[in-house]
Amino acid sequence: MPIGRPEFDLTAPAGAAEALAAAKVDAVVSAAAYTAVDKAESERDLAFAVNAEGAGAIAKAAAELGIPIVHISTDYVFDGEKSSPWVETDPVAPLGVYGASKLAGEEAVLASGARAAVLRVAWVFSPFGANFVKTMLRLAESRDQLGVVADQIGAPTSALDIADGILTVARNLVDNPGDECLAGVFHMGAGGPDASWADFAEAIFAGSEARGGKRPVVNRIGTADYPTPARRPKQSRLESSKIAKIHHVTLKDWRSSLEVVLDRLTGQPTG
Repeated sequence: MPIGRPEFDLTAPAGAAEALAAAKVDAVVSAAAYTAVDKAESERDLAFAVNAEGAGAIAKAAAELGIPIVHISTDYVFDGEKSSPWVETDPVAPLGVYGASKLAGEEAVLASGARAAVLRVAWVFSPFGANFVKTMLRLAESRDQLGVVADQIGAPTSALDIADGILTVARNLVDNPGDECLAGVFHMGAGGPDASWADFAEAIFAGSEARGGKRPVVNRIGTADYPTPARRPKQSRLESSKIAKIHHVTLKDWRSSLEVVLDRLTGQPTG
């Protein structure tokens, strides 16, 4: 069952253990976060209160109750300068407040005494909430051309697939309480080819066109042409063989997952 505001606020998590005990859960999925990457640069205290202190409080509550926790983190703990996919043991070096707060959250969760699996994900898209796919579809309605960054590389990852992976990891933790290999840090990235944001946009617009929507021209630009308050990692690919081996979780090719999300957003499946 979901527990959230106003009953449970990550900025004031004093009653975390009581809230979890009342919910009578077998495991905790700690997915709530401060995710406004650019705004975090001017709201550092709030970002750390939610992503670090709040995450740590939830993990401590899980530890007190003796239940496992799955905590969601991000590729932003890395600086993006590595040319090959990131592995769990690579050095962390966040570029901004958001990444630093999420890294502090990881550390707090792992230090809490809870049996915890930290799952790093990247480039998340979904039929719900604010995300790149929905933004591109909205902009396509009013523009014939769009400039999209082409020098940041990653693997777009469906939140629907992430949710399935989370449930598998949580179930493994609950069903195998003595297996310590199931805890720790794991990367959970989508299958399929690497992509830039421009590549992703072109795939979105191709899918939109196939469903009767518009297909603007994508003009490929550099990061320097689209300045933002927070720096982004240039390379966000996550090597995910560890979670495949230990938890038997392998996410789908992002291109097929994009089709599912477009079907749900447009109500126009292509067959």
